[in-house]
Amino acid sequence: MPDLDPGSLLPGLPIATGLVGVAVALMTYAAIVALLPGERRANKRLKLISVSAVSAAGRGGGVNRRDQVAKTLGEIEAKAKGAAKATLELKIARAGLDWSKRTYWTFAGGSGVVLGFLLFLMTDSMLATLGGAFFGAFGLPAFMLRRMRLRRVAKFNKELPNAVDVVVRGIKTGIPVGDCFRMVSREAEEPLRGEFRTIVETQALGLSLGEAVARLHERVPTAEVNFFSIVINIQQQSGGNLSEALGNLSRVLRDRAKMRGKIQAMSMEAKASASIIAALPFGVAGITSLTSPDYISLLWTTDAGKIALVGSAIWMSLGILVIKKMIAFEI
Repeated sequence: MPDLDPGSLLPGLPIATGLVGVAVALMTYAAIVALLPGERRANKRLKLISVSAVSAAGRGGGVNRRDQVAKTLGEIEAKAKGAAKATLELKIARAGLDWSKRTYWTFAGGSGVVLGFLLFLMTDSMLATLGGAFFGAFGLPAFMLRRMRLRRVAKFNKELPNAVDVVVRGIKTGIPVGDCFRMVSREAEEPLRGEFRTIVETQALGLSLGEAVARLHERVPTAEVNFFSIVINIQQQSGGNLSEALGNLSRVLRDRAKMRGKIQAMSMEAKASASIIAALPFGVAGITSLTSPDYISLLWTTDAGKIALVGSAIWMSLGILVIKKMIAFEI
């Protein structure tokens, strides 16, 4: 068996250690986020909103009405807490793909092989090849699903107020709620059209409207869909003026969209600053490599330079993630 030359591993060492450094930075970021009070404050606000909704609903119909609404909200919260962790099939459905698990893992395997092969050709290092194959098989497909899910959710939230308005106008003109949902499933834009078609088909199988809409929140897990599900479930179980409730919900959804747009406009300065700060080291390194290549080549030809590169990548990743967390406001 031929002996491995330790020097053959060095060309790919910065790439492999960089991938490991990014993974460590992500885990450290997750630990830091868990210690921040932002999530606890968001949960507290949601509880206050629920209490206010119960009180407002109770003023119209006395103690019995308030108790019924409180019971319904409690059941919905219990179902949300008892929901199972998102499976791979559910993640694929949230991304809007019709893939099976076999198709997904085939794509992941092919991605890992291609990325590992490219890194092997570039570095001639087994360490970099294994790191690239691992990232291509597990990191890249998961990142792709997340990006597709976020784009799909943004489109859904943009069209949801229009769909609610269609349902409200249909109810006011005497059209049944089920027929209003069928209208949305035929005339709305994707992905809203497909999700409402799923609701109609689920009702045809025997489920109630409240249960069908509750399943919608599993496929599109956003606050807007949760509000929509709560309104439908409360009306189905406790009664009330559905058109008025959905009209109020439509105004709330549009106000949330306006607030989200204002926050994005206000945070553009921080995003631009983060982009400039993140691109500055690469720009300086590129200019230096053109003017003084022997000077900057010490970063990847010496052990101290490689350690400096890995440490810089970790700290830079942490800084970018912290800035991203600072401008990610909860609405």
